This record gives sequence, structure tokens and C-alpha cells, in this order.
Amino acid sequence: MRSTRKKLGLTISDVHKLTGLACSTISKVESDQMSLTYDKLSQLATGLQIDIASLFNADDASTNVTARHSVERPKDRISVQAGKYIYWYLNTALRHKTMTPMLGRTKYRTLDEFGDYIRHPGEEFLLVIEGKIAVHTEQYEPVMLSKGDSLYIDSSMGHAYLAADDSPCLFVSVCTGDISDSRFDPLTKAGTKLPSKRGKRVHKT
Repeated sequence: MRSTRKKLGLTISDVHKLTGLACSTISKVESDQMSLTYDKLSQLATGLQIDIASLFNADDASTNVTARHSVERPKDRISVQAGKYIYWYLNTALRHKTMTPMLGRTKYRTLDEFGDYIRHPGEEFLLVIEGKIAVHTEQYEPVMLSKGDSLYIDSSMGHAYLAADDSPCLFVSVCTGDISDSRFDPLTKAGTKLPSKRGKRVHKT
């Protein structure tokens, strides 16, 4: 624990302020005079914004421990006209993230308009914030998502998000994996301001 704290550049007092653990407790743990229960370990890891596993492996902590933090306001968001969708990239101040969070609007209502399915490595989470979205994939029948509905897919499977009707639709998408294609480059194009404002899956045979 001491090596992790020092790698983060924190004093015992800093750890106390970030985690709520008493300075005397932190000191005793660092000198092997006491151990922490799981809930306290979780409290410590959460306060320091690190993986709990790094507390047990000093070598891992040297490469994996971070204390990155990003707060973003709507006016700071970068928009991209990405062909298939309009995206607003979120928290772009943090680079080299393992996840790419975005707000998006779908531009088309039919697959003919949309064109080829989108495919990319990794996984993808979708949450509908406004309107209705028809999700088409290579392996499943289309599924209709309304406000509050969510979907999780393997992104390597071809997929398309289509507007289900003429009403505005807005969604949150979070992607993981190797997302080096231009669709995920938040610096390719900027400028647009963000507007204010389920059926059973059946496998094709």
C-alpha cells in the first residue's frame, strides 16, 4: 500500500481525505500492523480511483495505477458528422481511454439509406435517451428500443442504429477495444452544439 501511495504522489493525509480512512489506520496497514476488510479495501480503491487488485501487487501498480479524472460540460463537447451518425464525444480531455463514451443521433430510417453495417473490434453498450431506435444486426432479427432501453453487443458483428420514426432520437454509446478507425477520432471534426433536449431478440436461422 505504501508503494502505491507513493507512486500516486500522495501523503497519508491525502489518502485520508480521498478515502475517509483514518490516518492511524492507513499508517498501521502500511507497517503491516493490521489488515483491511474487503469493504475497506473497496473504499480505499474507490477513493484513490485505482483497481483494487493493484493494492496487492506493487509491480502491477507501477504500470496500471492511475488517478485520471475528467469533468465535462455540454459546451465543451466535440461533435463529429460520422457518416452514419452524428456523435458528440464525451470527456475527450482524457486520451488513451479503454472506453469511448459518446452521445449520438442516428440520421437514417432504412438500411438502404444507412448502407453497409458498421463493424469494429471490441464491445458496445447502447442506451436510448430520447425517441425510438431500431437496432439491426447481422445475426439477429431487428429489435426496437425505446427511451430507457439498453443493448450490449459484440461490435465485430455488423450493426446499424436506425430511427424508428420521424421523432428526434438520442442515445449514449460506449465502445471498448481497438477503436482506431476515424469514427472514433474525436479530433477529426468539431463544431456542432448538442441540442437541449424492446422486443425479444430472435436468432436468424
